[in-house]
Amino acid sequence: MTILTLLGIGLTAGVFAGMFGIGGGLIIVPALLFIVKMKELEALGTSLAALIPPVGLLGALEYYRNGHINIRYAALLALGLFIGAYFGARFVISLPPHLIRRLYAGFLLLIAARMLITGK
Repeated sequence: MTILTLLGIGLTAGVFAGMFGIGGGLIIVPALLFIVKMKELEALGTSLAALIPPVGLLGALEYYRNGHINIRYAALLALGLFIGAYFGARFVISLPPHLIRRLYAGFLLLIAARMLITGK
């Protein structure tokens, strides 16, 4: 279950990264908190480790030094990101700009509402 869950989170983040240029903070971290039930620092460190090549090598090293990265989870998330970004980009390219803007805004509202309602 955990492998499929992490691959699914990575795939979802990859699709949204391909569609909207987002992933770590808006998809992976909330998913690791709400679905995988990780603690905040481990979720942040693990997300950053999954995004290392383009984004966070120095930050991830600091999280790693302090024991806040799950390497196995980060690798599975990275695999999902790699595949998902392709499908997200393919999908969104065919959409009109106003629809892309509305989809992205709706997604952000859903995440914000979830965080406000749960208080976590």
